[in-house]
Amino acid sequence: MHSVCGWGYGHHIWFGGGIFMIIFWIAVIVALVYFMRHLSRTSAGRQNAGETPVDILKKRYARGEITKEQYDRMKEDLKD
Repeated sequence: MHSVCGWGYGHHIWFGGGIFMIIFWIAVIVALVYFMRHLSRTSAGRQNAGETPVDILKKRYARGEITKEQYDRMKEDLKD
């Protein structure tokens, strides 16, 4: 027997034969990835909240991102 609509497609007529279901799951996955990235950025911001600018400067110098001269100059700028 055919569906109530008489077309014989059942629920597939509403979902385009599964295409919209695939699009739906892709959207869900994208939303989850976005949400997780947002959470990781927010938690990273909270971890650095207790650090002073001089602490961050010391870490940059320790990692070799800046030279001793840059460190001294930036440290003096931060004192002002």
